[in-house]
Amino acid sequence: MSRDQVFEALERAALAAEGHAVETSSGVLSVTVFRDSAAREPALVKSLVERVLMGPDPETGLDALLTFGALGGILPEVHALVGFGDGEWRHKDVWKHTKQVVRQAVPRVELRWAALLHDIGKIRTRTISPDGEVHFFGHAEVGARMFDKMERRLGLFRAEPSLQKTVRFLILHHLRANQYEDSWTDSAVRRFAREMGAELENLICLAQADITTKRAEKKRRGLRQIDELAKRISELAALDAIVPPLPSGVGNLIMEAFGLPPSRLIGDIKRALEQAVDAGEVPGHEPGEFYVEFVRANRARFGLPKDR
Repeated sequence: MSRDQVFEALERAALAAEGHAVETSSGVLSVTVFRDSAAREPALVKSLVERVLMGPDPETGLDALLTFGALGGILPEVHALVGFGDGEWRHKDVWKHTKQVVRQAVPRVELRWAALLHDIGKIRTRTISPDGEVHFFGHAEVGARMFDKMERRLGLFRAEPSLQKTVRFLILHHLRANQYEDSWTDSAVRRFAREMGAELENLICLAQADITTKRAEKKRRGLRQIDELAKRISELAALDAIVPPLPSGVGNLIMEAFGLPPSRLIGDIKRALEQAVDAGEVPGHEPGEFYVEFVRANRARFGLPKDR
C-alpha cells in the first residue's frame, strides 16, 4: 500500500471534520499500513490528526479515522474505547463520550488532544462491584502512563515537548475539578489552584467538556459546580492580590524573634508558612506575631535549632 493512499485517507478524514462531504465507504486500509506510516512520518500524521480534532465537526472526522482503519493503526489506545460500555455493564459507551468531549472542548490543540485521550485508562481499570456498580479507579493515572508509552512508540510530540507535557498533565488531572464540592475551604481552593498552576484554565475547560450526561438537571448541576470553583479561585486570587495571606513585615519579625540575619533561610521560612496556610494548617491574614509563635512551636520543621 502506497504512502499516498495512507495520507489521502487521513486527508479525507480531516476534510470530513472540516464539514466537507467525503466518501467513507471505500478506501479502507489495513491497520498495519497506518501504523507503519505513523512510525515513519509522525509529524505529518500528527498534523492531519490535529486537523480532525480542530475541525468544526470532529466527531465525523473521528468516525472517518475509525472507518478508514487509521484509528486502530495510529491510536490503538483510543480505538479500544469503541464499543467499550454500551450498556453492557451499565456505563456509557466511552467512544461516544470521548467524541462528545472532543466536540465540547474549547478548540485549543492541547485541550482537543487531552479530550481525545483523557479516558484511555478506563480500558485497564474497569471493575464491577457485587451490586453491579462500575468503577474505573485510578484510570487517570493509568491513562497518563499509557500516554507515555504511546509517545515512546509514535513520537508524535517529539518536536513539541511543552505540548506533550501539557497533554499528559491534563490527562493525569482531568478528574480534579469535577471533584469540587461546596464544602471545600478557601485553603483547599487555593491549594487546588496552586497545584494546577499554568494549566488551571485548561483543566477547568476540560472538566466542563467532560460533562456529557443527557440528564439536564445533572448536567446543570455539574456545570454549576465547576463554575462555582472557577469563581472562588478568581475571587480568592483577587483578595490575595490586595491582602496577601501573610502580613507584610513577617520576615523582619522572624529575624528579630530568633536573632537571624537576612538570609535565604528567611525566605524558606516564609514559603513554608505560605504552604502551611495553603494546606489549611494555619489561617491566613493573622497578625505577624501569630506566625512567629507558629514557627517557634515548630522550630525543627522550619530549619531552626531547638530553643535553649
